[in-house]
Amino acid sequence: MLSFLRNKARMPEPGNTLPGRNTPIATSAHHHVNGNPLKGPFPSGHDQALFGMGCFWGVERLFWGLEGVWVTSVGYTGGHTPNPTYEEVCTGQTGHNEVTQIVFDPAVIPYPSLLRVFWESHDPTQGMRQGNDVGTQYRSGIYCSTEHHLQLATASRVQYAAQLRAAGLGDITTEIQMAPDYYLAEDYHQQYLAKVPGGYCSMRGTGVVCPPEEPAP
Repeated sequence: MLSFLRNKARMPEPGNTLPGRNTPIATSAHHHVNGNPLKGPFPSGHDQALFGMGCFWGVERLFWGLEGVWVTSVGYTGGHTPNPTYEEVCTGQTGHNEVTQIVFDPAVIPYPSLLRVFWESHDPTQGMRQGNDVGTQYRSGIYCSTEHHLQLATASRVQYAAQLRAAGLGDITTEIQMAPDYYLAEDYHQQYLAKVPGGYCSMRGTGVVCPPEEPAP
C-alpha cells in the first residue's frame, strides 16, 4: 500500500504517460449554478485564473460564489496525456493536476484577491498531496494566463512563504507556471457540490493570513 501511494505521488516521465485521445471527453456546456457557458465565449475584459488546491470539488465551490467571478469549471492541466479521463488522472500516469478555472472581471475582483483566496484556503506546503488525498493530481499549483499574472503569483509566494514559516509549516511546494493545455473534466464533476450538497469536500486552510498590501500612491 505504501509503495502504491509513493508511486502515485511521483510525477511520471513524459515518455511514460498514458496515450489519451484526440477528441475531448463529453462534459457540460453550461454552469449548473449560474447557467453561463463553461467553454465560452467569455465576456470582453474578463481574465482567467487556473488553480490546483487538492480535490477540485470544494475548490470550485469556494470560487463560484465570489462577486466578480463570471463562471467556474473543473478540469485537468499540467500533464502529458491529451484529453484525459478522471480515471486516467487518478492512476498518476498522466501527470495532470485537478484544477479549477475561474473566469472573472478584474474590475470587480482583481487577480491578487484571487491569489489571496488561493493561499489562505489550502496548505501549499504538502507536496503531492492535500490532507488525506495523496497523488500528483492533488498538488498545489498556479497556472497563469499572462506574464503579469505570473509575476504577481511569484511575488505572492514570497509574501506567504514568510508567514507559513513563522507558523511552523514547511516550504511552499506550489507549482507556478504559464498555463498548459486545460481539459474540462466530466459532466458529473462540474459544480459537483451544488449537485451533491453533502458530498466530499477536503478544503482546509492553514490559518495563515497575510495583511493586505498597501495601495500604491
